[in-house]
Amino acid sequence: MQYPPPGFKPMERSVRLGSGDERWETSKAALMSWGVQRGAGLKVTHVDLGTGEQYAGIRYSEDGTPVGMREAGGAEAVYNDEGEPLISNGMSAVLKTKVGPITVDAPVRVVYVIDDPKRVGFAYGTLQGHPQSGEEAFILEHRDDDSVWLTVRSFSRASSFGWRLLTPVASSVRKDITAKYLRALHPINAA
Repeated sequence: MQYPPPGFKPMERSVRLGSGDERWETSKAALMSWGVQRGAGLKVTHVDLGTGEQYAGIRYSEDGTPVGMREAGGAEAVYNDEGEPLISNGMSAVLKTKVGPITVDAPVRVVYVIDDPKRVGFAYGTLQGHPQSGEEAFILEHRDDDSVWLTVRSFSRASSFGWRLLTPVASSVRKDITAKYLRALHPINAA
């Protein structure tokens, strides 16, 4: 991300997960059911399906005058083979992680979903009570050379004065969790 909002720190990391249709399908199924977060050791709790809608933008007239909101399309919930809902627009959850003896709650809401033939993923924004303020995206690509890549992209800053005091600790935890995200879908970690 070249131009994060002022005061926010950008981050982008990618990893090759392997190649082939089987790696693509396996990674896609895991990614869209919170597999990256669970594989990184986070607990995913309080999942709410939300609206299934995403922001569609503003409609403009020929002269550029705003004339109203575009219609946002909703979607039915889709479930995996285990009966868990797949990630969808508007879905919210609380991600829980341990930092030493303390459990930290990190509420998030999905702000968009990508579902293209060779690219899938989602991004969530932080909600009130999250230690960070920002967004994080998880994008899986099946490239032309048949390789499968996961990219984690984010921008964030401490959400409150109290969390700003812990910036060095938060930065270390963030780097650690991002490294775990990148390993979560790797076949060497599959059990």
